[in-house]
Amino acid sequence: MKFTTTTAAVAAMAGIVAAKDSRTFAVLRFTNKGLVTTRADPIVNPGVPSGHVHNVLGGSNFGFSSTGADLVKSNCSTALVKGDYSNYWYPTLYFHDPKTGDFEYVDVYYTNVYYFFEATNDEIKAFPTGLQMLAGDSMSRTVPAAGGGDQLDPSKGPVNNVQFTCPRSSYNPPSYPVGSDGSKAGMVDPNNQGAGVGFPDVTCDGLYSPLRMDLHFPSCYNPAAGLTNYKNNMQFPTDAGNGKQDCPPGWIHTPHIFFEVYFDTQPYKGRWTENQGTQPFVLSNGDVTGYGAHADFMAGWDEDLLQHIIDTCDAGDSGMDQCPGLFYGLNSGDCTIAPLVNEQVTGTLTKLPGNNPLSGFSYGAAPAMPAGGSAPASSSKAAAPASSSKAAAASSKPASSPSSKPASSPSSKPASSPSGKPASSPSKPAATSNVVNAGQPAKTIESAPPASSLPAAGGAGNDAQCSAANVHTVTETITVTAGTPAATSVPSKGNSAAATVGGYTYAGCYQDNIGRVLTGDILPNLGPMTNDKCVANCVSKGFSIAATEYGGQCYCGNDLVGSAKLAEDQCTIACEGNSKEVCGGSWAISVYSKTGAVSMKAAKRAEHVHRHRSLRH
Repeated sequence: MKFTTTTAAVAAMAGIVAAKDSRTFAVLRFTNKGLVTTRADPIVNPGVPSGHVHNVLGGSNFGFSSTGADLVKSNCSTALVKGDYSNYWYPTLYFHDPKTGDFEYVDVYYTNVYYFFEATNDEIKAFPTGLQMLAGDSMSRTVPAAGGGDQLDPSKGPVNNVQFTCPRSSYNPPSYPVGSDGSKAGMVDPNNQGAGVGFPDVTCDGLYSPLRMDLHFPSCYNPAAGLTNYKNNMQFPTDAGNGKQDCPPGWIHTPHIFFEVYFDTQPYKGRWTENQGTQPFVLSNGDVTGYGAHADFMAGWDEDLLQHIIDTCDAGDSGMDQCPGLFYGLNSGDCTIAPLVNEQVTGTLTKLPGNNPLSGFSYGAAPAMPAGGSAPASSSKAAAPASSSKAAAASSKPASSPSSKPASSPSSKPASSPSGKPASSPSKPAATSNVVNAGQPAKTIESAPPASSLPAAGGAGNDAQCSAANVHTVTETITVTAGTPAATSVPSKGNSAAATVGGYTYAGCYQDNIGRVLTGDILPNLGPMTNDKCVANCVSKGFSIAATEYGGQCYCGNDLVGSAKLAEDQCTIACEGNSKEVCGGSWAISVYSKTGAVSMKAAKRAEHVHRHRSLRH
């Protein structure tokens, strides 16, 4: 008996170690409204209004001088996972009307924050309460030293952790000016035509996927620098070999968080001339280049809960809300606070809030920042509106409701007291209001993608710590013969998966992932997608497997690497070129092969060090 117990304990420990090597990521989603849109930044400009406006998500105790100790006492949070009272914020975006010169607030379509748990020799630890960190540089107006691609390993050269992704129905003409060196216009990622640095000069017209701002945060914390020394307390890990990323000795390896922010830029199509090397969007700091994109994070997690998620969860794109054993359940309802500065920041404005001048390219460098701040100098009188309204009602359309909201199962534990972990299955509490200021008409900020969301051709961000050629280490091959299923009925569209297409047989619905399970030919430009087009393309290039995804994407290869068979109801998105057919789903691919059988290869490590570009969405 003693031997059996010991053996079981050792086996359990071995399972934990294996899990640390294999786990990848979990996406933190938010409830439907942002916390507040206001001119505040307690990290860079503590105690006073910041130089420019931010969209803020997270805990309700956000303020000019908030600290981690304040955040954990929040009454509510926009984070779907109850127990996360951190704040996440980034600059707002405006459309600078070429005809009138006015500035129109651009709605946020939705925001996700990815929590990546990197393969490492270190122990990944929860963020310490109050940790402050930044991604990007608000003052930057020149192309990054790393060029258009992303690069996250400081041992391999200058880091570039900020990009824009431009999902499009076609990449002809290209998203960025051909041959641009970044000095007069944005610059394409040499490895991904759908992404680059700076703003693209076309409309990002992907299905449910407008312009996206991508920001990676470093994941190595130096406790000697301290929680609030945001300029020196963090750095990215470096390549330790064998696909692992390690922090310097004595540093703490935290989760690697990544913001993907979709701005609803599609309604402005037709109001500006595209493909001319210029574009009309400007960040709230006055930046017309996009090089000054940035984001801030202040940790307010229940540390035990976050550590539990780190140690046990690999929910991936299903969402952190699907992690097992969440101590307090989920949040539901809205959580908003009143703006901290009494001024108009949405709708149509004659000037940017904070009186920020335009800067970058032909406008010149960013104005000097005040001591200790990263924002252009501006009035700090909170009560004085800095911008005048031309028509508040002219605000661009609010984000519609295609977002996919996970069913919430909040615990009986109130949000304000995240201690005392319930041992039993939680029950839903009595309804309570999460609106801190019911009179505040908070701007809608969608925070979960539509059920049929089309991720960008290129991706949500890129861990350049792994080379594209070494995304997976293959250890075993399993051949699965899939019988041809009957056509799958999709209630919402009445579409179905064809049994045979172009001589290829339907093999089923399979899971895709950030590393991409098929990498032979990725996202070919075939126009409005059909399964026939994708199969024909893959056949012409000698591949035995063809797959469609998100209604408009095509992938080819000979093996499915790191995939798994899914229920047919996971592939439900109608093909762009034939609404009667199914072309995959959200992180789900409709697979066709020569025989109906597919070769599946399991990755030794599902490389969460995804290529958030051409090998990603």
